[in-house]
Amino acid sequence: MDREEEFRDLFTDEYPQVVRSVFFILQDEGHAQEIAQDAFMQLLRHWGKVRDYDQPALWVRRVAIRLAVRSAQRERRINDAMSRIRPDSAADVSARVEQHSDVLAAIARLTPKERAVVVLFYFEDRPTSEIAQLLDCSENAAAVRLTRARQRMAGLMREVSVDVG
Repeated sequence: MDREEEFRDLFTDEYPQVVRSVFFILQDEGHAQEIAQDAFMQLLRHWGKVRDYDQPALWVRRVAIRLAVRSAQRERRINDAMSRIRPDSAADVSARVEQHSDVLAAIARLTPKERAVVVLFYFEDRPTSEIAQLLDCSENAAAVRLTRARQRMAGLMREVSVDVG
């Protein structure tokens, strides 16, 4: 059997089980399929080496599980951060979201690095020293990123208020 056939057979045999395992971690079918596909893409990139392992299926499953756990942890951190700006009462949720919709809209228009520093500082209440570690930069660079993100947010907030008013 050639290399391509071996990969195809492994994919055909294992993909449904990998999706199922990831689904139980994430509780989201679409996201589970994406994670499984990402894991199989990594397998394909390393197929020349992994195909010689005793159980290549375990390798791809381990990668998928690791990706799923990271994704679930990331989702939990986002939900925790967002819960800090949401009220406890379900009746007040829509009013609170509308109250902050301009802020959320402005955050959504930031670059990913700007969003990261804003979320870490304001939603997770982390000091710039921790932000620097998380973003793998110097503390000074983290402070500069935060300052620039604040300036950009101020400009975006002015744009939003002009558009609305």
